[in-house]
Amino acid sequence: MIHSEMTDYRDNPYFNLFSKQKANQYTIGKSTYNQRIKKLNVLQRAVEVTYREHIKEALQKDLSKPVVETELSEIYQIVGDIKFTKTYLHQWMRKQKVKTPLSMLGASSYYLYESKGVCLIISPWNFPFNLTFGPLVSAIAAGNTVIIKPSEMTPHSSALMAKIIADVFKEDEVALVEGEVEASTQLLKLPFNHIFFTGSPNVGKIIMSAATKHLTSVTLELGGKSPTIIDKTANIDMAAKKIVWGKYLNAGQICVAPDYVLIDESIETDFINACKKWIKKFYSEQPENSRSFARIVTDKHFNRLKSHIENAKSLNAKFEVGGELDAESKYIAPTLVSHLKEDATLLQDEIFGPILPIVTYKNLNEAISYINAKERPLALYIYSKSKSNIKKVIAHTRAGGTCINNNVIHYANHNLPFGGTNNSGIGKSHGFFGFEAFSNKRAIVKQHTFGISEYLFPPYESVKEKLARLTVKWF
Repeated sequence: MIHSEMTDYRDNPYFNLFSKQKANQYTIGKSTYNQRIKKLNVLQRAVEVTYREHIKEALQKDLSKPVVETELSEIYQIVGDIKFTKTYLHQWMRKQKVKTPLSMLGASSYYLYESKGVCLIISPWNFPFNLTFGPLVSAIAAGNTVIIKPSEMTPHSSALMAKIIADVFKEDEVALVEGEVEASTQLLKLPFNHIFFTGSPNVGKIIMSAATKHLTSVTLELGGKSPTIIDKTANIDMAAKKIVWGKYLNAGQICVAPDYVLIDESIETDFINACKKWIKKFYSEQPENSRSFARIVTDKHFNRLKSHIENAKSLNAKFEVGGELDAESKYIAPTLVSHLKEDATLLQDEIFGPILPIVTYKNLNEAISYINAKERPLALYIYSKSKSNIKKVIAHTRAGGTCINNNVIHYANHNLPFGGTNNSGIGKSHGFFGFEAFSNKRAIVKQHTFGISEYLFPPYESVKEKLARLTVKWF
């Protein structure tokens, strides 16, 4: 039977699917620890064993992603999420006892994590399996039903994920919907209990706006321009090696990639030379022939990055290395750009590609002011041997996450919350924090005996006014 409040959605193409999951939400919400572990085990086997080679093939077709990158940034991350969740899920599902104040004598208090209900996961194209199945693991652990909408920009990956989901889950529990933007638009009209979105800040605003109609809670994993500070105490060669790896991983199409470098002007040349060395070591003198370097996902994104390069050239920026493009293969070389004017588009927009701008500073305060003049980033990286400089940067900036003398790797620690702040995101994910994002923390008080608060029930005589004053003072 259709509830009256649902009749407005009958014309929605996903109404029947949503209704099935809505009708099943409390059954799934009451599922036991063992039942949830069983589901996670089946999903793990599908990713780690049954479809492992298919995942590599799909990502090669969609992104020309190197096999090693697929293993580490997709399969390892998903399997790691599942293993970590299985280790701690029993602890997370237990009721959490808390103290009860003396004013509530005769009662006990606790809270528990209950499922939110029917959830929507809208995932991106840059790490399609990782950023789809990662949130799914958390949603399953928390006892939700889930509809997934992956990106249409990686069609081979989306089709394979649809097959995996259909093989592993029943439709009234977890289902995947393929389609263009219109599919997301229609899904967002439905009254989900929680929406988990990974993508750009601009689309994040659309998601949040749609969620307000139903007062749906959201987790928004966004992006932004993640800065990398290098001071003159840093190990320049080590910094260059790690930044080159972090920036050109997946051809720079990663939300926590170093977006631009802020470097003490006295060491800029040394850093550039070190980067050239590591680019050559990682990708050879001809990166276009390297099996270790991915490609841009679509012609649209290729042309967006091409326009950044053309804009920089028109402003007489210096291309220290790279800048070569091939539209047919959607190849953009690992690129390093210096002497950029402040109005260059590379310094205004999130790059999301293999182009690294270098900006110099005279003192650390100048670098901090530069960062704080922009939107708050998803990640901020610091390369320094100076404890005082590191402490100063962390204290005077805000970011979703930070690595000291490294980059990107904080994402892989399941014990840490992952997410942004303001323009770079709302809410956290990974490990316990992902479980918490898909859960409602329900407060419960149980009265065991007569409570002293009953002495303060009406009628409010003068003696009760005195008792109320004593309660305020002493309890």
